[in-house]
Amino acid sequence: MSARRLGVAVAVLVSIVLATAGCVKSDDSTHEVFNDPHGTPGFSLPENPRVVALGWSDGGIALELGVAPEAIYDWMSIGADTKGVGEWDAAAFGDKTPQLIPSQSDGNFNMQQIEELRPDLILNVRAKTDDDINADLSKIAPVVTSPAGTNDYAINWQTQTEIIGAALGKHDEAEQLIGQTTDAQQTIREQHPEFAGKRFVYATKFGTAYGAYLPGDSRFDFFADLGFVVNPPILQLQSTGFAAQVPVERVGDLDAEAAIFSTINLPFSDLQNDPLINSLAVVRDKHAVLLPQKDPAIMALSAGTPASLKFAAQRITPQLAAAVPA
Repeated sequence: MSARRLGVAVAVLVSIVLATAGCVKSDDSTHEVFNDPHGTPGFSLPENPRVVALGWSDGGIALELGVAPEAIYDWMSIGADTKGVGEWDAAAFGDKTPQLIPSQSDGNFNMQQIEELRPDLILNVRAKTDDDINADLSKIAPVVTSPAGTNDYAINWQTQTEIIGAALGKHDEAEQLIGQTTDAQQTIREQHPEFAGKRFVYATKFGTAYGAYLPGDSRFDFFADLGFVVNPPILQLQSTGFAAQVPVERVGDLDAEAAIFSTINLPFSDLQNDPLINSLAVVRDKHAVLLPQKDPAIMALSAGTPASLKFAAQRITPQLAAAVPA
């Protein structure tokens, strides 16, 4: 190649690099990390923002606020049939189908995959509290997280809704959603005064051990809002933040006045035939409700969004009323 042609080729290459440089994000660029339920974020969003929802049920709450995410991390393996958000929310997507990011056993994210989704906003609220992960995400887009000091996955559903609402510019809509759900819970509490003050556990069997959800987690707080109180021995057990670990020798701590029992990644028959669970007075006296992991009410309670909790209330309240002594 002649020197002249080489010079032209180099000039063209340089011009291409300069033209595209503005499209390449610097590794040093960062965006705001927002975690204040009552604050105003320092970023602005386009009219129809591209939202990637990574936290547990963050996508469902965004959808309930009128913003359909581009992608959802499918923590509960809900699947494509209900678009990763469950039957209580799927219709709100209309004709749109989000990309589902399969849940990984280690809970890690593929940063390149997330960047390729070109998000305007990343929701990572009900999630593992990890500053390094959020710092990496902030190199892609503004990130919404739980308030400082929140244990892993232990944010309550009201605060989760408030934070996502604030980030999306939908504060009033978030307050309305919360109010509708708390009103429904208040109605149940008034209709069932026998729930008030009853010692309660919501427990699961998994592997060779058991667990019980704690106050601060939506799965327990739902029942607390109906009037139930935590069975005191549960608070003395080792905590993972949102649940107490119940070793075999402490299964008796699950013997409350009322209970919900389910499974995690085990056949329902393993729970039904469990001799330790069946030895508890709360089970023998039929004051417990046993439900499989994929029961719609259990799935809705695990989702813990305003709409899913109302959905769960409609299905589980009659069973509780039949089980709880007056």
